[in-house]
Amino acid sequence: MSELMRAVVLEKAGSPYVLQIKNILKPKPRRGEVLIKVCGAGVCHSDLHVALGEIPFPIPAVLGHEVSGVIEEVGEGVEGFQRGDRVVATFIIPCGECYYCRIGREDLCEKFYNYNRLKGVYFDGDTRLRDVDGSPIYMYSMGAWAEYSVIPVRDVFKVPPNLPLDKVSVIGCAVMTAFGACRNASLSPGETIVVYGIGGVGSSVVHIAKRVYGVRVIAVDIDDNKLDYATKLGADYVINSRREDPVSTVLKLTNGRGADAAFEAIGLPLTISQAIKSVRAGGRAVIIGLSRSDAEASFNINALVRRGVQIIGSYGGIPSRDIPAILDLLSRGVLNIDYIVQNVYEGIDEIPRALKELEQGKVLGRPAVRISREC
Repeated sequence: MSELMRAVVLEKAGSPYVLQIKNILKPKPRRGEVLIKVCGAGVCHSDLHVALGEIPFPIPAVLGHEVSGVIEEVGEGVEGFQRGDRVVATFIIPCGECYYCRIGREDLCEKFYNYNRLKGVYFDGDTRLRDVDGSPIYMYSMGAWAEYSVIPVRDVFKVPPNLPLDKVSVIGCAVMTAFGACRNASLSPGETIVVYGIGGVGSSVVHIAKRVYGVRVIAVDIDDNKLDYATKLGADYVINSRREDPVSTVLKLTNGRGADAAFEAIGLPLTISQAIKSVRAGGRAVIIGLSRSDAEASFNINALVRRGVQIIGSYGGIPSRDIPAILDLLSRGVLNIDYIVQNVYEGIDEIPRALKELEQGKVLGRPAVRISREC
C-alpha cells in the first residue's frame, strides 16, 4: 500500500484562492534525486503571486520553493549524500546541461524555466507529486509545502551543524536573491545604496549589503515597523514613502548626486521608476521584485542615456556558488539568520495563515514554517 503524506495543495488560483491541506502520495526519489523530510519551508511573495493568479501556473499545485530538511532516501547515482544529512535547497533548480548552466549562469537555466516554471514538472517532464487517485499535482520548484520533498541532488547543500535547520530554509530564495543582487550590483565599501521594499528580499539586501559589503544603506518602505526592522538589520537611514518623496530625500542625503546603487524589491512600476531616478550618473538600478506577468515599467530615455544609468535585472542567484558562500557567512556569524527570520510558524497547518499574513503585510522579513518538530 502506498504511503501518504500531508501537503498544502493550491486547488484554485485567484482572489480568493483556495488552499487545501490534504493527504497525497509520498514521493519517491528517482535517479540523481534525494527525498528529504521537510523541516522548514519559507513563505514568499512569489508563492502569493501564483496563488492570486498573477503568475500563471498549472493547478492543482504544491507551492513552497524554500526548503530545508533531513535526507531520508537517496536515489540511484547519488554520491556525496546519505540518509540523515541536514540539507537546504534553492528555488532555482539548475539542470547543469543547458547553454546557460554551462557558462555558469544557473540563474538563467533554460530547462528550469521551461519545465518547472511553465509546467510544474522536473526535467523528465513529470511531476513527483500525485493525489491518492494517481492524478498529477504540480510542483512550484520542489513543492516544499509538504511533509516530504524530492529534489535533484544538484540543488542540495549540506547545512553546518551550528545553524537552525528550520530558519535556514529561507536562504534558498530570499537570502540567495539578495546575495545575488548585491553581487550583480558590484558593490564597493563606502558606497551608498537605497533599498525599496523591506520585505523578505529587501530586508536581506539591507543585511547583506551592510554586513558583507560595508556600504551605507537607505531603506524605503511605507510601514514604520518594517523600517524599524531595517534599522536593526543595519540601515543607516530610513524613509517612509507615505510621508516624504523618496527620490528627493535620497538626493538630499547624497549631496544631490544620488545613490551609487538602488535595489527595487517590490515589483511595482512606481517603485521601479523611483529606483532608477534615485541613482547617480553612472549608477546602477537593480530590479529584483516580480510582478504580474503582464506588468511593464517606464523610464525617461534621455535621462537614462545622458547619465549613463545601468538597469540590471537580477533573478535569484547562482546556487552552486552562492549557497556555500551564504552558509559560510551565516556559520561564522557575519550574517545572522535570527535577524533574517523574525516569524516562525509551527506546523504545516499554519502555512495558509502565514501566506495570508504575508499578503496583509503583517510579517517582518521572510516567514518560515517549522513543518517537522524533529528539526
